[in-house]
Amino acid sequence: MGPHPDPFDEPDEQPDELRVVRARGELDLTTVPAFAQELKEARHGSGRLFVVVDLLDVTFMDGSVLDPLGAAWEECRERLGWLRVVHSRPGPLLVFRAAGLVGRFPRYASVRDACEGVPADRAPARRAT
Repeated sequence: MGPHPDPFDEPDEQPDELRVVRARGELDLTTVPAFAQELKEARHGSGRLFVVVDLLDVTFMDGSVLDPLGAAWEECRERLGWLRVVHSRPGPLLVFRAAGLVGRFPRYASVRDACEGVPADRAPARRAT
């Protein structure tokens, strides 16, 4: 896990206050405190804030992630930004659906799609070149 300031090779494609937090492995009661700390560290500073939470490498997730994600989402909104979640496994969707938060945390297929505001259900298929 950790904030990564440079998700793209092209620096001109990044918003000024973009932060990416990547999680790996299991997110549960024992690991969420470290994840929550990463989210908190990603929100340092002032001004507009844009956070992408990359859960592509998360193998298990339970509802214990909802409080830190919700707090980060609220702060991003208060700072006139957004928080978007990247995931592909069914676990995150099940957790968000059970909590009634699919609208707040729609699925993004990649960090790039999240930055561009293209949810997975609306993303065009990308061709390899």
